[in-house]
Amino acid sequence: MKEYLSNYVNDLEKKKEASKEELEEILVKINFFQHERLIHLIVTFFVGIAACLFLLGFIFSENIFLLPLFLLLICLFIPYIFHYYFLENNVQKLYKIYDRLRKN
Repeated sequence: MKEYLSNYVNDLEKKKEASKEELEEILVKINFFQHERLIHLIVTFFVGIAACLFLLGFIFSENIFLLPLFLLLICLFIPYIFHYYFLENNVQKLYKIYDRLRKN
């Protein structure tokens, strides 16, 4: 997904103008990327909540088996944050590119 989105943004940044059909295609792709961004936001949110719950469970129950689960979720949570950050920034770039191409 990262490579596809990066290539798509780079290709659009090179364009000076676009036809009406190309603008409609850009809007469709923006909607797909917005959906992807929303899904990753939801997943990131729930992984973070689950990590916090496992940490609280470990602290209050002192069950050592909850600590590896917490560490596993933190190892997932950090890449999710970076991926969501990437999606958010590139979707906002697409908004700006679309506005620029629409004006031309």
